[in-house]
Formats: sequence, structure tokens, C-alpha cells
Amino acid sequence: MKLGVLKEQAFKRVAIVPETIPKFQALGLDVMIESGAGQSAMHSDDSYSEQGASVASRQQVLEQADILLSIAPLSDEELKGLRKEIILLSQFEPYNDSKVTAKLQDLGLRAFSFDMIPRTTLAQSMDILSSMASIAGYKAVLEAAQYLPRYFPMLITAAGSIRPATVLVLGAGVAGLQSIATARRLGAMVEAFDTRAAAKEEVKSLGGKFIEVEGAKDDTSAGGYAVAQSEDFLRRQREEVQKRAMKADIIITTAQVRGRKAPTLVPASTVEKMKPGSVIVDLAASTGGNCELSQNNKVITHNKVTIIGNSFLADNMPQDASLLYSNNVLNFVKTWVKNGELNLDMDNEIIASALFTAKKDEVSS
Repeated sequence: MKLGVLKEQAFKRVAIVPETIPKFQALGLDVMIESGAGQSAMHSDDSYSEQGASVASRQQVLEQADILLSIAPLSDEELKGLRKEIILLSQFEPYNDSKVTAKLQDLGLRAFSFDMIPRTTLAQSMDILSSMASIAGYKAVLEAAQYLPRYFPMLITAAGSIRPATVLVLGAGVAGLQSIATARRLGAMVEAFDTRAAAKEEVKSLGGKFIEVEGAKDDTSAGGYAVAQSEDFLRRQREEVQKRAMKADIIITTAQVRGRKAPTLVPASTVEKMKPGSVIVDLAASTGGNCELSQNNKVITHNKVTIIGNSFLADNMPQDASLLYSNNVLNFVKTWVKNGELNLDMDNEIIASALFTAKKDEVSS
């Protein structure tokens, strides 16, 4: 079987790095990669060839691959040109696009969506969302530091003392926790808020102060995602966030509700009360933004506050992001490729959840 890897049209990352090629080959897969696919992630075509992959044109990969791998889904035009029964691996986000499942089924294509892999301990090594979120959380702090017109750590100098910066992290999932850890390493004072009860101890273990607002809905069955909250809770949450935001030098927002618009945690009225020179980094910008004023993929200034809207900060670290992505893909493929053959066990929760185009009784290997 041939695993085809495509060059991303909108990202710097590549789905497979050269060092993992032999591991895919050990599963019985021949690897084809589109020429130039790894260039932005610092991997030349020669580096893939040296590991045993064949480098080909995009059209050759589309025509010859049995399994087709990309970070972003293919265009409708390219999908229509694929032969039936090819297996697609990508991030289709079927919970955001109600038509994608039927569209692929009508074309006779089978598709795994990485964002449908259960976020459980068993699937942790395959969790692309967590891997990319961790990088984004780290990078968010560095982006904020670049725009902040002052130091992060406390400094005592002959010319006077500098107080530490205050960082407020809204959403203590993977990205938020990495933001907390990074900001603490840089010497900032960190506060964090999350509706999930389990986040409190994690925040405290990293040296952050956890902000509690009573009355959050139970989230134990949400699979690691935030859940929609009552209007009364959201009102009290906004009041508490506004009080903290007025004192913060940096706000990093990461809160998303799967399949829905991101909750507004920082309204325009809060931004207008923040200190001049403050910075907001909104990692939920692609789903509407946690800051009311965020613009996706743009850096704007409002009332002397810099607002960075970017949900794909992991793409600004393409080398390490590609390595982690590649390892996640490898660990996932291992669950359903054995000795070069498909083994689509629909009793396996990971396979059944990710293979969103087929019902259990429709799948055959």
C-alpha cells in the first residue's frame, strides 16, 4: 500500500518528517511525498529520498496513493478527481461542517478526521489537537513578549526596580497550561481561569493562581472540552475577568466549545479599561474569538491595546510542529495498518470515532 503525503497550500508544516519514514515502512507502507512538501519545515526532498520515500508531483501522489495524508482537507475539485475507496487522513472538522460527511460518502471516499480521535489517555499519543495546542500555548507567550513594551520578570537594578508582568490565561487546557508554564519560566506572575474543575490543580502545579467562579456546569463527560455555561455564570465570569483584565499586562485566551462559536470572554468594554501597552493573544480567533475585537489572522491595536488573533501559532514553529504531527500520525496509523493491510476494527473506539464517513456495518478491510 502507498501512503501519499501532500504539500500544504496554507501551512508551513508537513504531515510527515523524514525520520519517521522508516517507521511507516515497517508497517508495510510505501511512502510517496509531493516535491517541496517539507521545504518550509526545513526538510529537503533529498532528506526524504535518503530515508526511502519516493518524491513525486502532486498529481502523481493524488493518482497513485492508497492512503492520502494532508493537514488541511483537499479542495472539492481535487476530491472529485480521486478514485473511489481511497482513504483520506486530514482534519475535516465534521462537527463544524454538516455537509462534509455526505459529500465524501457520495464520492465513495473513506476518511479519517484527526480531530475526531477521542481525547482519552489511550489515544494521547495520537492527539494532534493537543500536540499543536501545546506549541501554540508556548508561542502565544513569546508573541505577547514581542509586543509588550516592558519586561516579564521582576528586576532589581541600580537604576530602579521593575515589577513582574502579570499574565492572565483564560482557558487552562493544553494550550493554556503551556502558556502558564512558559510565562512562569519568563518570570511573570500568572493567573488562570477555566470552567473545568480539573484545571485547578494543574494550574496550581505550574505556579499559577487559579481564579474560581462558582456555579460552573459539570464537564466530566465533555471529553476534555469546555461546555456551554448558563447566562448567569457567564455574567459573573465576565465581571471577574474584567476585574483581573484591568490589572493584567497580557491576556492569553484559549477557550473553545467544540462545534460552536468560541465564548466571548473579553468584551470591547473590558479591552477599553486595560492598561495602555497591554497585549491580548486570542488562540480562539478562528472560531469567533474569545475577545470581541479579535480579527482572525490579524494583529490590531485598539485603545493602545495590541490584539493578536491567531489560532494557528503552531505553524510558526513548523519544524517541531511537523515532528510532533508526524509522530501522532504514525501512532494513529499503527492502530489500523498491519503488515501493509487494512485492519479496520470498528470495535476499536479510536477507529470508530475517527472514521466518520462510514457506519460500523459498512466498513470492510
